[in-house]
Amino acid sequence: MHRDVQRPSENKEDFKTFYEQFSKNIKLGIHEDTANRAKLADLLRFYSTKSPDEYTSLKEYVARMKEGQKTIYYITGESKKAVENSPFLEKLKRRGYEVLFMTEPIDEYCAQALREYDGKKLVCATKEGLQLEEDEEEKKRREEEAARFANLLKVMKDILGDRVEKVILSERLADSPCILVTSEFGWSANMERIMKAQALRDSTMSMYMSAKKIMEVNPSNPIIRELRDRVETDASDKTVKDLVNLLYDTALLASGFSLDDPNTFSGRIHRMIKLGLSIDEEEDEPLDATMENGALETPATDAVESAMEEVD
Repeated sequence: MHRDVQRPSENKEDFKTFYEQFSKNIKLGIHEDTANRAKLADLLRFYSTKSPDEYTSLKEYVARMKEGQKTIYYITGESKKAVENSPFLEKLKRRGYEVLFMTEPIDEYCAQALREYDGKKLVCATKEGLQLEEDEEEKKRREEEAARFANLLKVMKDILGDRVEKVILSERLADSPCILVTSEFGWSANMERIMKAQALRDSTMSMYMSAKKIMEVNPSNPIIRELRDRVETDASDKTVKDLVNLLYDTALLASGFSLDDPNTFSGRIHRMIKLGLSIDEEEDEPLDATMENGALETPATDAVESAMEEVD
């Protein structure tokens, strides 16, 4: 079907109209037509971090690449809104790397079939193995962080068990405390969502290909630093387990997965809200009772820690 598509002139508006009508045919052609894959790749258009409101081609992307950049970065998701502020992009954007937005179900198949363009490998920002260029100072700092956080990473893995394959320090986070990435050759969170929505999916294939999650934590984030300090002070601190489970659930959502147990997550959030409002779990006080002169009272540290121990 894609072979019947005739390329229009390079007029941007004409091409946009053409692309909106035939983009799925082009992407299907890349997936199925090996002989014409390179030609069809020139017709691809995506939004990106540097072109959020106007389609950009792979050729234009390569022309804008940073000096020494060897890969084309992309991220998959349900919509442009869902991916443009993703935590997976924090450090990539901060370092000036452009990331393509792939937001249609066929995009991930297309990227896996294409693999590279103009000698540049396509790399998914949500999968393991993302490596950014580092100078000697950054490498030294990372080695020091690996030693300082080794105990915390082990404790987090013990708490999360089989829910994650491993817990490691992240190279891609700048602000967020943690995310969940998937293996390079398995499904991304977006693909898992797509496959779960298919009524006639192969359950055996789903078990085999479903995303194997790896938790990446940000050693610069104050939450992670505080967790490390608590573990170093008392590895049996009961609040650590509750906080790690809450971090895992929020990371599921931020990384594009669905919650394993929404009710338990909701219970944790409601208890945290009560802590913030100084509401005693044992009492059914009206909201006004926790307020003084229109301002919310701050709970004492001991009370917060005691309540956190009760979080499921």
